[in-house]
Amino acid sequence: MKFLIPLLLACLLPLAAADSKPGSATYVTAADIQSTLKKLPQGEVTDEPIRVVDIGKGKAGVAVVLRSAKAAQNAVYHSQVTEVYYVLEGSGTMVTGGTLMKPKGLQNGPIAGPTNSGTSLENGQSRRVGPGDVVIIPAGVGHAFSKIDGDSIRYVVVRFDPDKVLPEK
Repeated sequence: MKFLIPLLLACLLPLAAADSKPGSATYVTAADIQSTLKKLPQGEVTDEPIRVVDIGKGKAGVAVVLRSAKAAQNAVYHSQVTEVYYVLEGSGTMVTGGTLMKPKGLQNGPIAGPTNSGTSLENGQSRRVGPGDVVIIPAGVGHAFSKIDGDSIRYVVVRFDPDKVLPEK
């Protein structure tokens, strides 16, 4: 987790250079992350926002996600929000890019703004991910887990939202 903070700061700097400057910083502590993880229901896919803050020209959000190996692993892309995953526990195979199969059409998702979902990604890039790995998923890039090892995978997701579509938290 010690490498996550410098990475996030580097990603946030371009968004923070804004016409209206926020007056304070927002802290998300390890205790915030752990207490939110403990509240997540087991056996499904749960995405729980911890904070969403205005950073001037955009918003940034921090959430934790638990993906159960038993749950359906649909593919998605967010049209306006970039995501950064930091894997805390578990491992699996993540697919990014490619073509979204059987898309349902763009809908305003409650977690990450306008989102399209489908059954899988065709011709995407598969990579194994595990604890300590970071994945940066630009807006418009499809992503999905094709396989989750063991019971589940848990990760922190930081969302960058230049269009301010994320709901307040």
